[in-house]
Amino acid sequence: MVERMDVAGVVESALKSAEASYEHPRPGAFLVRLPGKHKLATMTWLIVGERMLHVEAFFCRKPDENHAEFYRWLLTKNGSMYGVRFALDDVGDVHLVGRTPLSAVTEQEIDRLLGCVLSYSDESFDRALELGFASSIRREWEWRAKRGESLANLQAFARFADPAR
Repeated sequence: MVERMDVAGVVESALKSAEASYEHPRPGAFLVRLPGKHKLATMTWLIVGERMLHVEAFFCRKPDENHAEFYRWLLTKNGSMYGVRFALDDVGDVHLVGRTPLSAVTEQEIDRLLGCVLSYSDESFDRALELGFASSIRREWEWRAKRGESLANLQAFARFADPAR
């Protein structure tokens, strides 16, 4: 049987090799910061359990609108994903979650799992916000434009949020 402490050492070694930014708040638990382009940071937990490595990352809060299409889109994405899936917590917020047997944990697998979390989170973020938060984005665009504030981080949504388009 694979020892938890051995797996925690593999996780830590993988994070150091990747020069990842992480915290180690308690034995067997690592909080990794994955920097992205669309979603600026995806905070990801790697938790070594008795039999499994648990992977979990917050993706976005519960959508404000368009629930059916939002959740359908997430479920459709789940079918082609490796290592993690979109899931909801008790309040409806969306997370990426996965479990890997301790016997399968290697530095390469940690790198692969974190790469998947980052890809799925970053590449899906704008579309998720468009589906579940379009009205809020439009209001934010209007509020910032009226006050002459920066619209830089809203540019991905200009095609539907900018009234001039």
